[in-house]
Amino acid sequence: MIKSELVEKLAAENPHLFQRDIENIVNAILDEVGDAMARGDRVELRGFGAFSVKNRPARVGRNPRTGEQVDVGEKYVPQFKAGKEIRERLNRE
Repeated sequence: MIKSELVEKLAAENPHLFQRDIENIVNAILDEVGDAMARGDRVELRGFGAFSVKNRPARVGRNPRTGEQVDVGEKYVPQFKAGKEIRERLNRE
């Protein structure tokens, strides 16, 4: 599902709200999650999961084509850990 599909689904389930208002709400939530992660904060949505930032230190890698050593700089990557309720929903029999 992409963001526009999410907005359409929420608009269909809430006909009393305008689609542009729902789109603004979805954008505000996603922007706030992104801003919090950019600050290095952990974002936990109970029952859904937790978003966090992981530091990958600098290292020496290899170019797979030539085998030449390449310096890979330090970087921060987003990480998501699913919550218990989501895992249970995915593994229902």
